[in-house]
Amino acid sequence: MMREKWLGSLLLLVFGIFTRALGAFVGINIGTDVTNLPPASDIVAILRANQINHVRLYDADSHMLRALSNSGIEVIVGVTNEEILGIGESPSAAADWINKNVAAYLPSTNITAVAVGSEVLSSVPNAAPVLVSAMNYLHKALVATNLNFQVKVSTPHHMDIIPRPFPPSTATFDSSWNSTIYQLLQFLKNTNSYYMLNAYPYYGYTKGNGIFPLDYALFRSLPSVKQIVDPNTLFHYNSMFDAMVDAAYYSIDALNFSGIPIVVTESGWPWFGGAKEPDATVENAETFVDNLIKRVLNNSGPPSQLNIPINTYIYELFNEDKRPGPVSEKNWGVFYANGSAVYPLRLGASDQITGNSSVVFCVAKPGADSDKLQNGLNWACGQGQANCTAIQSGQSCYNPDTLENHASYAYNDYYQKKHAVGGTCDFDGTATTTTIDPSNGSCKFTGSTSSSMSGGFTPATALGPTTTPLDGSSSSILQVPKFLYLMSATFLVLVLLCPGGPSSFLPS
Repeated sequence: MMREKWLGSLLLLVFGIFTRALGAFVGINIGTDVTNLPPASDIVAILRANQINHVRLYDADSHMLRALSNSGIEVIVGVTNEEILGIGESPSAAADWINKNVAAYLPSTNITAVAVGSEVLSSVPNAAPVLVSAMNYLHKALVATNLNFQVKVSTPHHMDIIPRPFPPSTATFDSSWNSTIYQLLQFLKNTNSYYMLNAYPYYGYTKGNGIFPLDYALFRSLPSVKQIVDPNTLFHYNSMFDAMVDAAYYSIDALNFSGIPIVVTESGWPWFGGAKEPDATVENAETFVDNLIKRVLNNSGPPSQLNIPINTYIYELFNEDKRPGPVSEKNWGVFYANGSAVYPLRLGASDQITGNSSVVFCVAKPGADSDKLQNGLNWACGQGQANCTAIQSGQSCYNPDTLENHASYAYNDYYQKKHAVGGTCDFDGTATTTTIDPSNGSCKFTGSTSSSMSGGFTPATALGPTTTPLDGSSSSILQVPKFLYLMSATFLVLVLLCPGGPSSFLPS
């Protein structure tokens, strides 16, 4: 047992080395309960325009998988909860699923994992008895097609299968699921896969009855007298997100497993809610996602696993207006279905908006209340100090002579001037950011460029491995240490895991 735990720790360390060398990442989930879901090609354009290079699909939609072809975007495809029973009872059904939804699209579509269901133990308990069988059958189908090294199999879990997640050091899985979870962890261990966790500080905060402060859920720093400390380990937790991930690590350890890394397949914050959901606001959602990205991209893990970065997928790309439940359920999206942003998405360690910030615009929301729009326009042109000359009669942006057009111009002028010093694109809920250039004819909105997006989902150019560094040196030189780092890590694993030990590599 000690040797297994030592090897598990080694594998986690090596996973951390590889992940650090390649860089932690933030991806995004793409739900489809949307009334006016854009065509797959437009969705991919939105992803590329915002430099989103990792996505999780909840199914294996053929249109999306074809549209993602040759994009370089890494894709998790999903087996739906409805498909699990059939696959879990039939190896041939699993093989058919892999051939149809994975093998048929590789290598042009960069599929890297299969997520078997979504929170099955919580939401579809009758499928739990065949969950691990389904995963095994799918893995065997990948082995048969020689894809098992490229495509991992796992299943996302909700935090509620860990009944008492704090303090993290005493967290354990719900004992009623122990048999299934033990088999599942054994599968992940045997196949070198990872544990998929859906971690939502929003729910941890709102259902916590005031136990934890809002700042803790939003990654904001706490005064020393309010810091959250695990009394058993004395680890300080700067965010509820870290505590949740650590609770999952400790729960895995409680079943005597190690060496299984965690990837957070869902985390986010709703930007709008009902009367009883006062914390679902644009400001909180933007703060959470912005700080989540910064947290993940600092390349470290939670206190108990500092060397294992927490790769994370934001929930979610679009607002799913067809979802049942409270108002907030429909408003987790970072983007509206038309491609405009609910709030800026900053996929970088700095505060710079992704892509070229000159093609991010602030415009009036279609259908916004006319009285609020007029108030917003008056404020922007007055107290907000926007230059509204261009929307006066006879000037370049007067036409079309509509309140929405004039408000858009004023909002954008204010936003471009004031965003760097804290100005927002909100205007009492009547404004939104977009990467689509609203310029029209001779009317040029501030931030427009000759290569702007002018009305379409034109992707921004993502920085690739051949990008020339600022000092003018060749980027290929920068890749060599990373490559050597990976090679060294690989050699270390081979040496330490070889049955004969390091001496087996020496000549006799």
